[in-house]
Amino acid sequence: MTKLSDTQLVILSAAAQREDRNVLPLPGSLRGGAATKVVGALLKRALIAETVTESQTKADAALNRIWRNDEDGRAVLLYITDAGLAAIGVEPEGSDSAPTGADAAQSAEDPQDAPAEADPAPKARTPRAGTKQETLIAMLRAEGGATIDEMAAATGWAAHSIRGVLSGALKKKLGLAVTSEKVAGRARRYRLPAV
Repeated sequence: MTKLSDTQLVILSAAAQREDRNVLPLPGSLRGGAATKVVGALLKRALIAETVTESQTKADAALNRIWRNDEDGRAVLLYITDAGLAAIGVEPEGSDSAPTGADAAQSAEDPQDAPAEADPAPKARTPRAGTKQETLIAMLRAEGGATIDEMAAATGWAAHSIRGVLSGALKKKLGLAVTSEKVAGRARRYRLPAV
């Protein structure tokens, strides 16, 4: 079982929502050595991977789209792998686990050279059957909702990971209205409206 920090969950969830599966841009507060450490840990666990493009676009300090440049000056991108998708309970679409060289080069183009276009609406994703994310959603939609301890027992995740999934994947990415209520003398209960 893959244990992920809240930051790792947010990074992987954001990448899973992107059409090109690019990990960048990273969350705004994650820069410098902290970004290098988190990305290094995800690379080591093969939850994300690097791909080298033919583009000579320089990596920018804001880590907007290019992670780094290799020794030949080519742009290196980061993308979420199928293992990374599985770690957050998202089923990979199709059999390709990485953008092709042409796709990667196109996504590495300098945004100033690209024609202006409206950002497309985010594509709604649903978890595949039997995933931990689906288990959480079912527990939250059940009569009375669920506590963090109940969700931890059902998924095997740590409490901080569950809180990260509630706020990152369910609220922000899937747009679900997760609510919580503190009952006197009992644990906080989290709920989703029934569908």
